[in-house]
Amino acid sequence: MTTTGLTTNVMVLLSGGIDSSACVEFYTSKRISVTALFIDYGQVSRRCEQRAAMRISNYFDIPFRCLSLKGAAKKCKGEIRARNAFLLFTALLEFPHRSGIIAIGVHSGTPYFDCSAMFIRKCQDSFDEYADGRIQIGTPFIDWTKSDIWSYSIKKLLPLELTYSCEIGRRQPCGKCLSCRDLEVLHAGAKHNH
Repeated sequence: MTTTGLTTNVMVLLSGGIDSSACVEFYTSKRISVTALFIDYGQVSRRCEQRAAMRISNYFDIPFRCLSLKGAAKKCKGEIRARNAFLLFTALLEFPHRSGIIAIGVHSGTPYFDCSAMFIRKCQDSFDEYADGRIQIGTPFIDWTKSDIWSYSIKKLLPLELTYSCEIGRRQPCGKCLSCRDLEVLHAGAKHNH
């Protein structure tokens, strides 16, 4: 990701989870203009995610917007086909500035195509066509693992208790979904290191 020649307007796709919340911290620490966009696309955990996203936005004192675009198909836990493409292009549609950054908290270590550097490059190619190269996709953690983001969040004193990561909309960690299993491993590692 480069910001050369760009204005410093950043819209973070904020789900209320650790990765996107760390993304908010990353950009706000640079003292540039950051807004948050939460998208309700009919995901099972949308209510809990939206509350967490609002809490994070309030914590960082940044503008928060919510879009509801549920569609007709029922969404289930785990991988949701085309999710990140949908989120990124919806954010591009809603981005109010001529230039800037649309940021997403994707990272390495997940098996999903839409969390890969190749996926981001393909989306950036389309962004470049739509916006003449003026709007970049910000992925500060694309080469990091979940553990790296966790460590970064701890170091930066991110209020992790405000985040929400369960894919099935239950009290976290539910112990069943991939996000909650990741969360249990991270908490166990943190206890082991103390």
